[in-house]
Amino acid sequence: FLYGVQTTLIYALVGTIAGFIIGLVLGAIRSLEVNESDPAFIRILKWLGQWFTRLYIWVFRGTPMMVQAMFLYYGLQSVIGWDGPTAGLFVISINTGAYMAEIIRAALESVPAGQMEAGRCVGMTYLQTMRRIILPQAMRTAFPSLSNSLISMIKDTSLAANITVTEMFMATQRIVARTYEPLALYIEVGLIYLLCCSLLSYLQSFG
Repeated sequence: FLYGVQTTLIYALVGTIAGFIIGLVLGAIRSLEVNESDPAFIRILKWLGQWFTRLYIWVFRGTPMMVQAMFLYYGLQSVIGWDGPTAGLFVISINTGAYMAEIIRAALESVPAGQMEAGRCVGMTYLQTMRRIILPQAMRTAFPSLSNSLISMIKDTSLAANITVTEMFMATQRIVARTYEPLALYIEVGLIYLLCCSLLSYLQSFG
């Protein structure tokens, strides 16, 4: 059971970090403006990047994580040959990335346009302006929603039990199969989920 709790926490933490990195890249691409003054090649790259990010977000936000896990693990196992834990972590990361991309995009667009112009006027490049001026302001706006994603991730890891990942819920199921005491054990695992999420909610209040 303790192994299951450890797996749940690791999946939630790693999945959130990986999802944040994916979301940061996709959110930045989504917030790019296609300007007529850009060279034709740059405009095409921006358009392709935005088209891909919209498609990615549409697919992974519009389908259940359960379906994604089943498709990527059982449907593609003969092609990729990965195991359940690897597939589970991959699914959690890319699903979280789709949600975080929209959170970060909205946060970036909430920063006044004049901030970018001011950075460019003092000689900063686009990347320097994003890193030193835009992102610090956007992250303050996005922090509550990003924290909620971590809380949701604690609960969503239970879906990985369906692709043979021994996280907290599957560990409980296995103990129930041996002891035939489902009521007490499911109450216990529910309280652990509640404790973890309540602790994160408490820490979020200091953000």
